[in-house]
Amino acid sequence: MREQALQLLQWYDRHARSMPWRVPPEDRKNGVMPDPYGVWLSEVMLQQTTVAAVRDYWRKFTDIWPTVADLAAAEDAEVMAAWAGLGYYARARNLLKCARVVVTDHGGQFPRDHATLLTLPGIGPYTAAAVAAIAFDQPETVLDGNVERVMSRIHDVHTPLPAAKPELMALAQALTPVERPGDYAQAVMDLGATICTPKSPACGICPWRDPCRARMAGTAAELPQKTPKKKVPTRRGIAYVTRRADGAWLLETRPEKGLLGGMLGWPGSDWGDAPVADPPLDADWYRLDATARHTFTHFHLELTIMTARVPADAVADRGDFIPHGTFRPAALPTVMRKVYDLASGQLIID
Repeated sequence: MREQALQLLQWYDRHARSMPWRVPPEDRKNGVMPDPYGVWLSEVMLQQTTVAAVRDYWRKFTDIWPTVADLAAAEDAEVMAAWAGLGYYARARNLLKCARVVVTDHGGQFPRDHATLLTLPGIGPYTAAAVAAIAFDQPETVLDGNVERVMSRIHDVHTPLPAAKPELMALAQALTPVERPGDYAQAVMDLGATICTPKSPACGICPWRDPCRARMAGTAAELPQKTPKKKVPTRRGIAYVTRRADGAWLLETRPEKGLLGGMLGWPGSDWGDAPVADPPLDADWYRLDATARHTFTHFHLELTIMTARVPADAVADRGDFIPHGTFRPAALPTVMRKVYDLASGQLIID
């Protein structure tokens, strides 16, 4: 096992991906350690999001809030607006909660050990292991989708996911070294992302080519096995886009709990099989001949869009009119931005 870990680390020393939150292996060997805040922030952002999408968001967050104390002191609305477009908005709410607990309960320093990291809001077993390993060189085992794929192939595991997770974790733990565990954790993730890819794995240049059982058995391309997913249902709703004669837009902050919690959005109906009309004020509503479509983790959403122009003294039953000069469409979550993109052309104010 030690020999396999050494092979992977030697490969990583030559081929490590460059990321803004990562300390290159040569620098780590010379004693340079990453900022735990930057590592934690990257891991939260990377949950169900690609590295390519996260890079710019990570840079933006660390420019605006360079320390965990800065983030903890930030206004909720500012953080939610900066997060817009990354999706899975519960992560942003937990990001703030976690930052504030680190500052108030841990003196602004992230805990070094897996068990204490698990007590922080929004940190589960994977994130705790990643932060402990990458930021503090603790010999913890990371098991994300890339690592699951690598383990299933080198051991030729045909048990379908998610049932295979305990087996794959045990196999991954057996390979995790005591020496350079932070580099090793990043190396095995890099291996899955760049070599042991879901389709057409580059087995010929893989550092674990020789011990890989799936390569020898010719089964690498079909692994990991996965339990068939259930059909994703479609829900429907109505979004009401209102603009006053002075250019202001009617928006509301969604409830803290639930999808898009705490985010700005257009007033609308509930989302379900047969949405009931629920306009935020009396107006001459016009139905757009276009539908905003978006896919969440567990369902597809189709939003009918209703638009209206109203007088400058109009009062809404819910929500607030945001002056056009301070309204930032980029601060809307993706599905609400899709609604805006479709409706804005109908609501131009001369």
